Amino acid sequence: MPSGIRLTRGALLAQRPEGPSCRSAIAARARALSAAGALALAAAAGPAAAEELPPQLAYAYGENETPRSAALGGALRALGNGTSAVFLNPSAMVETRVYHLQALFQGSPEAGRHAYGGVVVDSVTGNLAGAISFVGGFVDMGEGGLRRSYIDARVGLAYPITDRLFVGVTGRYAKITQDGTLGERWLDNGPVSGGLRDPEEVNEQGDVDGRHAFVNEFTFDAALTVKATDNLYIAAVGQNLSYPDNGLLPTTVGGGIGFGTDDFSIEVDGLADLNSYRDITYRFMAGGEYLVADRFPLRAGYRFDQGADQHALSIGAAYVGTQFAIEGTVRRALAGGGPTTFVVGLSYHLESSGLTRASSDGL
Repeated sequence: MPSGIRLTRGALLAQRPEGPSCRSAIAARARALSAAGALALAAAAGPAAAEELPPQLAYAYGENETPRSAALGGALRALGNGTSAVFLNPSAMVETRVYHLQALFQGSPEAGRHAYGGVVVDSVTGNLAGAISFVGGFVDMGEGGLRRSYIDARVGLAYPITDRLFVGVTGRYAKITQDGTLGERWLDNGPVSGGLRDPEEVNEQGDVDGRHAFVNEFTFDAALTVKATDNLYIAAVGQNLSYPDNGLLPTTVGGGIGFGTDDFSIEVDGLADLNSYRDITYRFMAGGEYLVADRFPLRAGYRFDQGADQHALSIGAAYVGTQFAIEGTVRRALAGGGPTTFVVGLSYHLESSGLTRASSDGL
């Protein structure tokens, strides 16, 4: 088996780019692309076949994102309050008092991936904050594709131990199913190449047509956030801590340091991925946000993925009003065949309606 590839629970995981020719090609392409050029070309780029991407990248390592977290390159573990918290750091839910409902869309043309879902977060009605999210999506659904589908459901809770120390936990259920077969591409529809066939699902011709899920897991995240000063936050987060041991639901440990004021925020995050590749790999993220005219956040971020040997840049913008917000982000890998990702969100701020009442004025 080539170095860098790992098989875990039936998922073929990626091989990191190796060899001097591959590295030089990547370096040449990286030098040829500027940040603005890469992002401008993202919308015009034609979609590549999903099988050209490693499974981890097609599924984005099992991560779901809000437009804000995607725009900051994923660097939002310390300052990721609101709807972002249930995906990145549940303890951050109690950093601010909100009751938000958000609808989400995530798409990647290269992966043939599109996902839809929503989040509800409430840190207004009591000191114990809570959130619930549900996201469902599809990968490689074109003709001859493997037609994979997935669902991701989460419930998060957070509590302020003191006004400077917050803790949180998120329970997660993930299921990934493959309905296509390798027989449609290279091999016959046998017991191996035909996928994890479910004999209880039969089509009109009497042939076995259904497939068992190859990822079907309950897991959990845990997090701690320290409010070091009124503007400085430090977070530590562990995700998928039941150790599912596959690259589509990897166990990660990491954290972030963020500094934020009313109009400006900046954050740096890092994490270790224990499962996606043969060796432990690392991801580094950094991003910033500036509020213009008290309504328009402008965002930008950077991300380095050691496992895939890829750099990515992201930009985002939003309108945030008293009652609702609309947000959008695009992220583009600069080299190495990585995906373009689009994330769009529309949220309603229930606390602005007067239907909720905080148990206290704040932390």
